[in-house]
This record gives sequence, C-alpha cells and structure tokens, in this order.
Amino acid sequence: MQNASNLNIGVVLSGSGWKDGSEIHEAVVTLLHLDRAHAGIVMMAPDTEQMDVVNHLTNKQIHGEKRNILIESARIARGDIRDIKNVSASELDGLIIPGGSGAMKNLCDFATKGINMTVNPHLEKLLKEIHAQKKPLGFICIAPMIAAKVFGYEHPKLTLGNNSGAARQIEAFGAKHVTCPVDDIVLDETLKIVTTPAYMLGPSISYISLGIEKLVQKILELADTRNS
Repeated sequence: MQNASNLNIGVVLSGSGWKDGSEIHEAVVTLLHLDRAHAGIVMMAPDTEQMDVVNHLTNKQIHGEKRNILIESARIARGDIRDIKNVSASELDGLIIPGGSGAMKNLCDFATKGINMTVNPHLEKLLKEIHAQKKPLGFICIAPMIAAKVFGYEHPKLTLGNNSGAARQIEAFGAKHVTCPVDDIVLDETLKIVTTPAYMLGPSISYISLGIEKLVQKILELADTRNS
C-alpha cells in the first residue's frame, strides 16, 4: 500500500455496534488500512442522541435508555474523535463512511422514513463541500444509501452488493446500482465516489476486509492524484 502520510482522511462514525451504531468490524478495518498507509485519520460523529439502543446479545431494543452518538463512537476512536459540525472540508483530502444500522438511524433517518429520508445536516453539508472540492468519498455496506440521497441528482454509480430490494431503493433516489462481490469495489470515476458491499454480503471480517482495503486504496489514490 502507498505511503499516504501527506493525506488526511475523514471517517464518520455513527455509534458503536452494528444494530444501533457503526458496524465495528467495518470501522476498525477501515482505520487499520488507513493507518497501514500512514494516512492521517480524522474521526468524527454527530454530537446528538442515537435513534435507539439495542442489546446486541438479545437483539432487542432497550426501551428508556439513551446514548449519545459521539460518546459511543469514541469507544471505537479511543477518544480521538470530533463533533462533525466542527470539521471543515478544507481539513480533509477525502472521507469514508462505514456501515451499520447507525448509518441509517443516526446519520440519516432512512430506517424510519425510507425514501422520504433526510441526512444529518452537518454531514450533508460536509459531504457536499468535499464533493465540490473534487475530493473522493467512500461509502461502505449500507452507507451508499446516504450517497444516493445526497448526490442522486448526479446519478452516481453505487453498490449494495447484490441485494435487489436495496438496489431499487437507491435507484429511487436517482443512483445507478452496480452488482458487486464482497471483495471488490464500484468506482464512479467522474464523481470520485467509491463503494463496497462489506456486510451487505459478508460473511465475515476477513471477507469484508478485502473490499474495504480496495476502497481505502482507491480513496487514497484519488486524493493523492488530486494533490499532485
């Protein structure tokens, strides 16, 4: 992997745990591959309450319990994390969003509103600013749904693996779905958007790591080309 010590890549987290926050395997594998490339990593999350809290042992919602997205994300970030509203596109050379239910519950409200979803305003603003500066964006697992919502008017090529139902949903926003195996990526060269299925397909961390590594490499390559 290339030496990317001159690059700063943002990673947006949505909590800790795939049923109500970031998918931890996807988040950690992303951080691992960025760190192996010696890239600077800027972790961030919204400083607001999660939509819900789920017991990951029983798979049942814990009623009456509240958790903060930024505080929960700090578990993955080992405390080195910022409120997304305080992060500027000018600080970053690219940005990656891991999946997990938190991407659909806490970074947007697709989980409850479907096609009528809205995206966290601070995240949407940052995505649009990074895109306007022609910097690359990466979306993992279910997170391409956010890309479809924010950039659907540009008809980005995205993947959610081979899930036909999910494909129809992102195409409803105007995106073009491309079938993709877990160990590969889909690149929209024009828009500089990279996606990989990860746990949309699974089946385990070693498999998802292959696609995420390719996504990280492509994000770094696109960011480095822009800076050269």
